[in-house]
Amino acid sequence: MVRWFQTFHRPAWARPVSSRGTPEHDLGVSSRPAAVRTALARIGTTLDEHATCAELTREAAGQTGGTAAVLRGGDEAGPAYEAVHGDPATLPPARWAEAAAREAAHSDGDSTPYPVSGGARPAVCVPLATDGHSYGVLICGRDRAPFTRPETELLALLAERAASHIRHAREHDRVSGIVGRLQRALLAEPGRPHPNLDVAIRHLPVGPSTLVGGDWCETVRLHFGRTLLVVGDVMGHGLEAAVDMTAYRSALRYIASADLPPHRVLRQLDDTASAEPERRPATCLIARVDPGRGQVTLAGAGHLPPAVIDAQGRAALLPVPVGPPLGTGLGGYEPATWRLDPEQTLLLFTDGLVEHRGEDIDQSLDRLARVDFASATGVEDVIDTALARLDARHAEDDVAVLAARLRRRAPRTGEVHDH
Repeated sequence: MVRWFQTFHRPAWARPVSSRGTPEHDLGVSSRPAAVRTALARIGTTLDEHATCAELTREAAGQTGGTAAVLRGGDEAGPAYEAVHGDPATLPPARWAEAAAREAAHSDGDSTPYPVSGGARPAVCVPLATDGHSYGVLICGRDRAPFTRPETELLALLAERAASHIRHAREHDRVSGIVGRLQRALLAEPGRPHPNLDVAIRHLPVGPSTLVGGDWCETVRLHFGRTLLVVGDVMGHGLEAAVDMTAYRSALRYIASADLPPHRVLRQLDDTASAEPERRPATCLIARVDPGRGQVTLAGAGHLPPAVIDAQGRAALLPVPVGPPLGTGLGGYEPATWRLDPEQTLLLFTDGLVEHRGEDIDQSLDRLARVDFASATGVEDVIDTALARLDARHAEDDVAVLAARLRRRAPRTGEVHDH
């Protein structure tokens, strides 16, 4: 019957590790600082907890010439090894290892490895813990000689390194969850447009690790069936930009309630932002859509012009007088009015949709103008096409896109039509 001998190592950091007297079967575990640093550097290369465990067991197995695995709290089926590297047959039963680790966790005994006679199968348990936080146990086993003190000292270092990165990964996930909820709150559904307008909105953060930013879209109902469409971009990324974005958005809703023309809304937004020195500058584009008159009035504050897509799916940019970004206090915003019919789709967007690093902005906008939207049947399809054709999933900046289209009026009863 195979016997396992367990040692639970608590390193005596004050005592130097000496390789004197280490038997030949120590497999060359080095106590040189450079070699130890190299081994530690191979653990925790990502913020993925499972990847860190795999890196730990790979390094532990390589350093000891045995098999390594991580053991954590089991489910109803009982404890099970994770991230096994090597031959699983050389590991002790998971239930035995769990019991041994639990017993050792309550013991104040010496950390000297248990002496093993020839023919036995040794195993060592090392706590996966740091700063009072435990994340399981590193289990190592092999068919050969018992684990030596230099080996267990090195395993303890590797385990502590892994535990530190696991703690960091979990903290990152926790904060990301909070930030994600904040982002959803900050980018809550904008105000509902009038029923005579179809609107679709999409937000894309710059990368998988960036959850909040300063890009935003808004719609505000006005009198007489008109709707204000807004897209803005606060300088920078992260929570600070998101907080300022919320301030701009709140101010816009308040100012827009006075039913001012777009250029005067921008002027008041600029006055409000410039009075707060800590407020980050922002670009903004406002479009007031009037379905009754079939027209759109535009005003911009340092923002890219919108595109209009016709019934054939051809895109063209609408010229807009460019004023300074919000928060500069310079003012000087001017309106421009264009015809808009139900066959056309208005597309407002932030620069992340089109810009490429090192490319002239005119080239970037021209790439949008060359996109064929013929297959897009609705406003959601228009956004999907723009994001796909411009590869927005790999954008270098945050992306916010708003598409709007007038709804055709149903003919009134008795209404006379020209033929």
